[in-house]
Amino acid sequence: MSPLPTTNALKFYIDGAFVDPATPKTLAVVDPSTEEPCATISLGSAADVDRAVTAARRAFETYALTSREERLSILRRLLAVYEGRADEMAALISREMGAPLPFARASQVGSGLRHLQVAIETLERFSFETLRGTTLVAQEPIGVVGMITPWNWPMNQIMCKVAPALAAGCTMVLKPSELAPLNALLFAEIVDEAGVPPGVFNLVNGDGPGVGEAISRHPDIDMVSFTGSTRAGILVAKAAADTIKRVHQELGGKSANILLPDVDLEMAVTKGVAGCFGNTGQSCNAPTRMFVPADRHEEAADIAARAAARFKVGPADAQGIDLGPVIGGAQYEKIQGLIDTAIAEGARLVAGGPGRPDGMNRGYFVRPTVFAEVTPDMTIAREEVFGPVLSILSYESEDEVARLANDTVYGLASYIQSADPERARRMARRMRSGNVYLNYPAWDPEAPFGGYKQSGNGREYGVFGLESFLEIKGIVGYGAA
Repeated sequence: MSPLPTTNALKFYIDGAFVDPATPKTLAVVDPSTEEPCATISLGSAADVDRAVTAARRAFETYALTSREERLSILRRLLAVYEGRADEMAALISREMGAPLPFARASQVGSGLRHLQVAIETLERFSFETLRGTTLVAQEPIGVVGMITPWNWPMNQIMCKVAPALAAGCTMVLKPSELAPLNALLFAEIVDEAGVPPGVFNLVNGDGPGVGEAISRHPDIDMVSFTGSTRAGILVAKAAADTIKRVHQELGGKSANILLPDVDLEMAVTKGVAGCFGNTGQSCNAPTRMFVPADRHEEAADIAARAAARFKVGPADAQGIDLGPVIGGAQYEKIQGLIDTAIAEGARLVAGGPGRPDGMNRGYFVRPTVFAEVTPDMTIAREEVFGPVLSILSYESEDEVARLANDTVYGLASYIQSADPERARRMARRMRSGNVYLNYPAWDPEAPFGGYKQSGNGREYGVFGLESFLEIKGIVGYGAA
């Protein structure tokens, strides 16, 4: 692989320009396919966050007053530039977080594209003011937003925050994951090329203690929008508490996939394995707990084992692969530990298992793994793995499976499979999760996305994403004669 361009890798984007950090400090970005550095970035500090927030606060005074048409013009220019640099973006994402290149182009970059298109469509039709009797209810931009985004779906999560915030009239400071930061630097170039006004969008690279905490605590940031682990989300919320800012969180998950007795088991299990393994299992809403009727458990395990065996693992730039590496060494070791624990606790390994796939001795590659005879008390059934590992559990009745599916601290997503749509709908209403997906539907970027319980609060995507960046004002007597 050739070296990646690093023109702006050591800089931040603040007030419409690429600038040097206040204090030089660097971090190597590691290619997870090779375990070798592929770029070097700067790590920011509280001083860099202060500078970015000052720019965003100053820009908010004018950007908040822009018209719908002015903001639409900015978003449409952003869309045009983003489309023109999509192949560059895909190459960066593939290299820095290990997504196979076709997947990076179609899904990683493509999801960001759809969020931007949906933000434009939403802004075109959204009503910011409603007269209720004599009271005008106005929805106005909340202010300066701190955004902290993850490495697993980098452009999806950047764009589903940035695009609606721009549509709302907010200004922002973004801290992308330091594990996959290059796509965000390219996005800053796209913002600059699109002519987004200086100070409206700012980017400061860094880690959680150095930049994430400074954003969360900053008194001039009005809202923090965070996507990441539940553990980190707790730290963000605590840091933000002293300034009473709005905190929007999309956190972890341990999503149930309920296969009701009337399903085509071959189809439902095969698609369930693919859903769990997508993005090398690194999705917060992955269907990682598959519930099957007890009398068909062995059949489901055999189908899942065959399905898992068809997944080809390899370097992100290799031809014909399905799964790339996981993001890094810490994640690899966590997954290996959970696989070992599952075996020790009595889960039956039917596919994959510990270690790298045969013939691989470098790169953070995980064997596509399936466990059968998993019980609800096992660690593998309770902890988020964030890798290509599926657990199969049994149930005897619909009442039991509803209880078991909801028996988790998480509540991001649930999946229901049934030949009877009404039966699936009834089960969906029993799920304590922010999303329920019936019979493997297509992704809907306008559906509200977010979780119950320890999976977070607030909702993203479509109109729900726009409204999350708006404050409500009631002007009483506005309509009086």
